[in-house]
Amino acid sequence: MEMRRHADDIPRSERGLLTAYWALSGYGLRASRALAWLGAAMLLTIVLLMAVGLAKDTPKQTATGTVPAGGGKVTFEIDKDDPHSPTGNRFTGKRFEKALNVTLNSVVFRSSGQDLTTAGTYIEMTSRLTEPVLLTLAVLAVRNRVKR
Repeated sequence: MEMRRHADDIPRSERGLLTAYWALSGYGLRASRALAWLGAAMLLTIVLLMAVGLAKDTPKQTATGTVPAGGGKVTFEIDKDDPHSPTGNRFTGKRFEKALNVTLNSVVFRSSGQDLTTAGTYIEMTSRLTEPVLLTLAVLAVRNRVKR
């Protein structure tokens, strides 16, 4: 793979893919490298979620309705405000716990159910794509070592 990565006659896309595979997991031989990248990606996700991804307050649901004068059927409309970006101190223990919960859930393709800002939604989507890939590379590297 090293020779293919340095060859001039292969397409740039394949060369880029091989370079990423080498950098992230040492061609599937270095589980520690993949785990280090996974840890770094999770830490970056936590910091980004604490900074801009978590809502200031959890939006509350409100119910409004009307009761007809003579009795009868009551109609309610349930509405929820959009999450707002945080202001003030963003790096607190409570926000760290929420960000950690979202990040750990994203590693295993689960949604946390946490109210996130628009930026937080994109951060979570990105982490739900990249972090399981890094975990898979680490598992494959361990499998390759055990298989020998």
